[in-house]
Amino acid sequence: RRIAVLVPGAGVGLDAYWRLRRDVRALHRELGEGAAVVAWLGYRTPATVSPAALTTGRADGAAPGLRTLVDGLRAVRPDARISLLCHSYGSVVCARSAPGTAADALVLYGSPGAGVPDAAALRTGARVWAGRSGGDWIARVPHVRVRVPFVATVGFGTDPVADRFGAETFDAGDGGHSDYLLPGSRSLANLARIAAGAEPLGASR
Repeated sequence: RRIAVLVPGAGVGLDAYWRLRRDVRALHRELGEGAAVVAWLGYRTPATVSPAALTTGRADGAAPGLRTLVDGLRAVRPDARISLLCHSYGSVVCARSAPGTAADALVLYGSPGAGVPDAAALRTGARVWAGRSGGDWIARVPHVRVRVPFVATVGFGTDPVADRFGAETFDAGDGGHSDYLLPGSRSLANLARIAAGAEPLGASR
């Protein structure tokens, strides 16, 4: 009845499967009976410190695969609630797949930006959420988007937790960049509540 799709960000590959499995199991326990959690790694994630992590190139290539996955889940489980939980650079992937998505919720957390100026530019009917923990270093990343002639557009623009982005925000606690799905954390509790269709604690518009 509830399907959560985890979309990881930069620096997460199959060599970090243990971390993906840890996060999946924690979220599944929090969601309880009647839920499924999918860790989607349908793209080659950029290295955390690399030029590829500053542009939408990898996300552009990944978005069609994510959209296909969500469409397939909707076809198999037409009445299920589907949530995309998009961490770090994964939020750029989710943003690229957002127009017309069959997902019910799009959650951007630990995000460097989504590559769009505001939530309306995502062109989605999904409910858009954003959260960032108090100890996340990504808060220090400049939220700019600059066109470098003959090269690429660098940066991802508006901070998703900023009022002007227009997402609904939730309390993500005080953990670090990789701690959002740690058992017992406020961020895990609220991500699970969003995936279940409940209002998160400390939510605001």
